[in-house]
Amino acid sequence: MFTHCNLAVLIFVLILQDQVHTGEIIGGREVVPHSKPYMVLLELHNLGGHNKHCDGFLVNEDFVLTAAHCHAKSYKVFLGLHDYKNQKGVKQVSVPETNAFPHKDYDPVFYSNDIMLLKLSTKAVFSENVKPIDLADRDDGFAPKSCVVPGWGNTGNNKDSDVLLEVNVTLTENEICAKENKYCSEGATGPSTGDSGGPLVCEDGKAYGVVSASSNSMLDGLKLYSYIKIPDKRDWIDSVIGRHQKW
Repeated sequence: MFTHCNLAVLIFVLILQDQVHTGEIIGGREVVPHSKPYMVLLELHNLGGHNKHCDGFLVNEDFVLTAAHCHAKSYKVFLGLHDYKNQKGVKQVSVPETNAFPHKDYDPVFYSNDIMLLKLSTKAVFSENVKPIDLADRDDGFAPKSCVVPGWGNTGNNKDSDVLLEVNVTLTENEICAKENKYCSEGATGPSTGDSGGPLVCEDGKAYGVVSASSNSMLDGLKLYSYIKIPDKRDWIDSVIGRHQKW
């Protein structure tokens, strides 16, 4: 019989064996077009032409928040997008690698501090379809529980969604996530390939987390999804924005 400690170690090892780099919306539904004007699609440009996608979200007219493992040589940011096949009115903004600011303590093995700010090369022009989202603060005194995760990621058929989807998630207490100081949800639906960097938006409408790595190897057969805690990163977020806002 496993001891409580051995069981926790086994779960941790299984998670590390099956972590992925991005997230997908599985079991999601299409959102009302432009009802989440803070959402941005990131096209990641790397050497060799192997372009991938992540998600992100506007925090002000200059900065997008996303996951650190979405790092690339350069980015194309789609503002005001709902349907990738219909880009009328969508603004595209470039971001060079020099304008990417991953957390200084990001660990690509364990995905700790998996958070990054991107400074847009030109300011976002706010409209009904392009608006920032408020970020949760450590002093809010609110414990999130019921949240949604929006994104354009893979829907389970190895094909990214053309339209913005969202899925409901319920945050759960988990020994491993508590140790890593992350929010977690588990179940058959949630973010897992193509939606990394998207927001975890909870009951008060604020962004509480950033979609990070996930696992398919929980002992009960459910998937575990993890989110970097924005309230715990507010000092870092505010510091980066304060240093680079007036570039």
